[in-house]
Amino acid sequence: MYTRIFRMFYFLQFFSFGSLFPLLSVYLKDEVGLSGTEIGMIMSISPIVMIFIQPIWGMISDYTRKPVQVLIVSLLGTAFFGFMYSLVHSYVWLLVIAALLAVMQSGIVPLSDSITLHYVQKANERYGSIRLWGALGFAAAVPIAGQVAQLFHLHFIFYIFVALLIISSVLAWKLPREQSSAKVNIREGMKALIRIPRFLLFLLTTFLVFGPIYANNFYFGILITDLGGTLAGVGLAFLLAAGSEAPFMKFADGVVRKFGMMSVLLVATALSCARWTFYFFEPPLAIVYATTIVQGASVGLFIPAALQYVRDITPAHVRTTAVSLYATVGNGLGSWFCTFVGGYILERWTIEHVYLFFGLLTFGGMVIFAWQSKKTLHKVSEI
Repeated sequence: MYTRIFRMFYFLQFFSFGSLFPLLSVYLKDEVGLSGTEIGMIMSISPIVMIFIQPIWGMISDYTRKPVQVLIVSLLGTAFFGFMYSLVHSYVWLLVIAALLAVMQSGIVPLSDSITLHYVQKANERYGSIRLWGALGFAAAVPIAGQVAQLFHLHFIFYIFVALLIISSVLAWKLPREQSSAKVNIREGMKALIRIPRFLLFLLTTFLVFGPIYANNFYFGILITDLGGTLAGVGLAFLLAAGSEAPFMKFADGVVRKFGMMSVLLVATALSCARWTFYFFEPPLAIVYATTIVQGASVGLFIPAALQYVRDITPAHVRTTAVSLYATVGNGLGSWFCTFVGGYILERWTIEHVYLFFGLLTFGGMVIFAWQSKKTLHKVSEI
């Protein structure tokens, strides 16, 4: 019973995200008329706010021992500010609403995952089989929301977002209430991790590689429309990109075992670098759609390999902290930096130059992986 509720909850939750965020930059540019720098500032607020606010949601959950109720507050608060987003057109007020939306939204994913992980441990279920429905929801949302926006109006992306979050909150109420009381000492974990040079270097590569990947969610819609695509076309592109990740994730473990972890990370990074750089040359729209499948190999292989690498190079007692820090650097700092700088570049040059910037950053990560891969091979040959 609970498994079905979890799957529906993740599908609708990520469907709501996919209906809004990939098209939000298009809305701010075409409907509100903001500049590239203004769009970059608004879009970069969310990841930087989440860095500081996510731990607070965790503390509230620990203090109240009511994670499901706290999750519902986060869902409804996000829905409220999502609706407010559609009502304002002033740049200053959009900044305020974007920040408040990020504050409320930052609790959804970590609280959902915490509740889910506790459930699968007790019910002997697989986390991936549940979390997969979130990926399916996001992949399905973008083309549907793009088609609805094209048929009616871009404002409808907010209405879909709000409605599905409200439905998700109803489903959340039916989730299991029992929770683990285990805690992680973040301060002690941080002290141990900063003494591991390989981990610190990997955080740098995560910043360089994952920053552009997450920022692409905000700017890809502008690239598609700039090349002559429609909102429905934006949806199709995201469907191809997100949908292609699943099969690569399914076989990632076998690929890592066969070719080696560092080799897989290097190839995945090289594919991302090639994709971003290719977009700088203004390729035909049909070719852009075709290259979205590259995301399946780059992201679908990178994420499982990266998580395994983090677990392998860090002590068991600080692995939870290590994985959290890895996610924060890529999804938080990297995403914020690339989104903010991308907006600055967009205003002064073109969307193609934004992707050249992404390509250069990713190339830096590729160089580090190549150096580490060579170093690893050298050690093996010595043995």
